Amino acid sequence: MSNTPMAANPLTRAVLEIDEYVSGLGWDQPARLFALVDTARLRAEQPSLADRLGLGAEQESAALTPIEQDELPTGKPLDEFLGTIAWPDAVVGCALSVERLMLPPSAEAQVPEDLDEAALTKWVAGHPERQEVRMTVAVLRDGTRESALRLREKDSSTEVLTGSDLVPGLAEALKATFEE
Repeated sequence: MSNTPMAANPLTRAVLEIDEYVSGLGWDQPARLFALVDTARLRAEQPSLADRLGLGAEQESAALTPIEQDELPTGKPLDEFLGTIAWPDAVVGCALSVERLMLPPSAEAQVPEDLDEAALTKWVAGHPERQEVRMTVAVLRDGTRESALRLREKDSSTEVLTGSDLVPGLAEALKATFEE
């Protein structure tokens, strides 16, 4: 994508490309799952698909191409759904973009005890310090990971935070989709 900032490695570039794509769809979107494939291999093995995706020969040989998967099922918890995924060998990694509400660490002490998941969700949604965040997390088969976080109140490509350990639980769940 033309507005994706240059990043040091292909996985970071792929995460930022997915973040930019999803941000262009607006907020209040469902979770989106992407397969990550080696761009050079895709061009060599599927030239017509590479052409449809606009992957010309000028693309960097170490690049990763995100390919959006079918819509995730509604009504099924995300962790359960991820447990059903198996990737073909051509997929070198995967990524998920999902929106959530989060609280600052200072609010953790305020969380009432003994809330079930539904009550906790309602409590967080009503908290005055809540933040809406879009998390895009990617992992490769070898366990390499990268994340991008975008706050709704700072919805700008220059305000996206990246790092490998920003959403460790989701990264582990995605890594598990490659385990046999």
